[in-house]
Amino acid sequence: MATTKKKSTTKKKTAPKAKKTLKSKTSPAKKKVVAVKKMVTKPVSKARKSAPVKRKPTEVGTTKDKDKSFSPQAFEPKWQKKWEADKLYRAVIDNSKPKHYALTMLPYPSGDLHIGHWYAMTPSDARARFKRMQGYNVMFPMGFDAFGLPAEGAAIKHNIHPKKWTYANIERMRTQMRSMGAMFDWEREAVSSDPEYYKWTQWFFIQLYKHGLAYRKKQAVDWCPKDNTTLAREQVKGEDRVCDRCGTPVIKKELDQWFFKATKYADELLRFEGIDWPEFIKTSQTNWIGRSEGASVNFRVESNQSTVDSDQSVQNTDDWSLITVFTTRPDTLWGATFMVMSPEHPLVDKITTAENAEAVRVYKAEAEKQTDIQREAKDKEKTGVFTGGYAINPVNEERIPIWVADYVLMSYGTGAIMAVPAHDERDFEFARKFGLKITPVIQADGMELNGETMTEAYAHDGVMINSGAFNGTRATNDKGMKNPAIKAVIEYLEQKGIGKRDVNYRYRDWLISRQRFWGAPIPMVYCETHGWNPVADDQLPVLLPDDITEWKPTGESPLKFHPTWKNATCPIGGEPAVRETDTMDTFMCSSWYHLRYLSPHDDNAPFDDAEYNYWMPVDTYTGGSEHANMHLLYFRFFHKALRDMGITEGGEPVMQLRNQGMVLAKDNSKMSKSKGNVIAPDVLVKKYGADTVRAYLMFFARWQQGAPWDSHGIEGTARWMRRVWTLFTDPSTALRSAQGELITASADVKKNLRRRVHQTLKRVTHDFENFEFNTIISSLMELLNEMYKAREAGAAGTPEWNEAVEIYLKMMAPIAPHIAEELWTNHLGKPYSIHQQKWPQVDEAAAREDSIEIPVQVNGKVRDRIVVAVDASEDEIRKAALASEVIQKYLEGKEPRKVIVAHGKLVSVVV
Repeated sequence: MATTKKKSTTKKKTAPKAKKTLKSKTSPAKKKVVAVKKMVTKPVSKARKSAPVKRKPTEVGTTKDKDKSFSPQAFEPKWQKKWEADKLYRAVIDNSKPKHYALTMLPYPSGDLHIGHWYAMTPSDARARFKRMQGYNVMFPMGFDAFGLPAEGAAIKHNIHPKKWTYANIERMRTQMRSMGAMFDWEREAVSSDPEYYKWTQWFFIQLYKHGLAYRKKQAVDWCPKDNTTLAREQVKGEDRVCDRCGTPVIKKELDQWFFKATKYADELLRFEGIDWPEFIKTSQTNWIGRSEGASVNFRVESNQSTVDSDQSVQNTDDWSLITVFTTRPDTLWGATFMVMSPEHPLVDKITTAENAEAVRVYKAEAEKQTDIQREAKDKEKTGVFTGGYAINPVNEERIPIWVADYVLMSYGTGAIMAVPAHDERDFEFARKFGLKITPVIQADGMELNGETMTEAYAHDGVMINSGAFNGTRATNDKGMKNPAIKAVIEYLEQKGIGKRDVNYRYRDWLISRQRFWGAPIPMVYCETHGWNPVADDQLPVLLPDDITEWKPTGESPLKFHPTWKNATCPIGGEPAVRETDTMDTFMCSSWYHLRYLSPHDDNAPFDDAEYNYWMPVDTYTGGSEHANMHLLYFRFFHKALRDMGITEGGEPVMQLRNQGMVLAKDNSKMSKSKGNVIAPDVLVKKYGADTVRAYLMFFARWQQGAPWDSHGIEGTARWMRRVWTLFTDPSTALRSAQGELITASADVKKNLRRRVHQTLKRVTHDFENFEFNTIISSLMELLNEMYKAREAGAAGTPEWNEAVEIYLKMMAPIAPHIAEELWTNHLGKPYSIHQQKWPQVDEAAAREDSIEIPVQVNGKVRDRIVVAVDASEDEIRKAALASEVIQKYLEGKEPRKVIVAHGKLVSVVV
């Protein structure tokens, strides 16, 4: 199987300018002229002398009776079927066009699409349609992230196989997705629970294992007692440490688990060069990885206990041991007066003396009941117990006591700290409570710190004191080697062989084991002779069994209790072996689905080389920002790991990322079925049509922010749709005045219409590029008003009018694809399909205003505004300003001392 990939290096092409204009159609005049809100008071034609048409002051384009022919429920399904039958949105390699891979996050098949799915997908679809009209060859695929705990919960509740539940939901959601009218390429659909998909999920696991990036170890893991499964760190939420899915308080549990060595890529994951991602996501991932520069320092530990294993953080040297701590402030080593270990530290029991053993045991049991957040809380009273053991400070040979305290976490650094109470507030509080020594080693100029009288820790810059040869060394607030005190001490530690410069990360390796059935089985087998080994490639996929009939919340995978499934043979020697019964975290499946879209049915490789070389990397990825530290981080790690194996190329899988906000309930709360405040898109589509729902979701809020749902607001969008329909299906091109005279548009009316069209086109083009969907629709609404006015002024049927209609429908097509197609093809008789037309080009000359308004200041205060020709010279602007009656009043007949015309945008008069 070929694995070397080449990155596509195509350049963007500019879509050619549209040259066609609409042909004028003649038809009988309407019996009643549509009313307008504001009268055009100046004559629209020199030849016209008759009185203006009488109108009522109602909204532009409205009529007493709604147009009965507007029935989106009739034409929307028709176009959806035709587009699919014609394979209009089928994306295939076309080297004559620049490519655009548009990807939106695939849904979990929960059973019904909710309004949040529509809010994420339909604007993303509109953007993909826009790029297609710009001349790009666009791929916009869809699939289902189909493994996961909800299906297993349904199996337990209803005693139904998760597979049956999942695929019934997928079928329903496919139908609902098609009602959106989105340009999904359904031939590229990928479903993560299909064997043809998870065969390659398992293959990727094996590649990670073979390259040393997958390993197994026993570890205390976060465990949800309700869902009876492990949780990745990212799936534990809030200060109360609850399961992100069900809200149950999370506990700790010791289990043998599989991990991916994601920390190997920590530094690279902190780099975002060459990608256009939101600052929030980059900051969130940076903080999550939590890189800290400092030093690892070795402390000798007195021990009368038995020796410890070599794979732990203590090394045996006769009756001495070494324990390594990580510190970001090695310049404070001379102030380390005691050591604190996490209750979970594996060496606690070995260091603890017999007389202290019971107190330590009780304390450890109490600590297990607390969450990390509770233990680290700043306002929490400090607790701890003395182990009876001592360590030797390597820089001054002082003997310091070793304590156990819950404010030290095993998940940070080595799980042991050197406590410097004079310069760390937590250590200070602990030392004061337990009467431990405090030695200041940094103080500001002019300050005299005394450990016995200090009332708080001093954590600021100054000079080193009580630090031997380093006294007087400047200590700044800079991090790492930029701090001269830290730099000097690290060099000393390395010279003496008692420490070294080091980096620590908050980030942890990715725990992927799950004690579930409905997931991709981990393709590993164990035999007593050869240990753990991967399944042979020709034995993939390791299939999930269909014959399980009982589903119980035991906390262990049903695979473990299957009578035959776990039985296997060793791939090394053929001995009897046992399969791994854990399945993979579903984030494993979603880490590579963008690659499976390239060739979803390929049985010989996870993806096709030619498809990869043409389509990758993903150009635009859309989805929720809540995935910042889970999917989006795993996604990047996975790509980089595959790159180093020669399977993918390039530093990143996605060039541009954009996140949508959230549709909330009316009271600003999150929508949920339990609260009964979920909005069903199916109901809205039935009432208004898909285009109206699409448009309203893009209009009611800034897409990146979201907003509470307003059930009444959609009526305004529905009215806009009807007004578009009415204007573009009205057969009248000739209007007459009340006296029966033909109304013909003046040159000014036609010029102004064209100006408004091209100004709108310029704004809409910009806003599509920048995901500003709400302003796109407001611009189209404003232009529609102008078009109604122009029609009333006799513009209908002119070349300017025909151009306006054509451009308007093209701008509307990505937002409301059905009505745009119906009007374009059936009512205007244009070539099918509007979605294959080129995006119109802005005529800058037409868009330019004839005149501009310029403020005029007198002695620094704006006193008037003048209107001048857009190309007026500075002298003409100056003369117009001084000719203003308002400005003349402030001049009081005097000559101004100075008149400054600033870049044609401001006139400043000094008197």
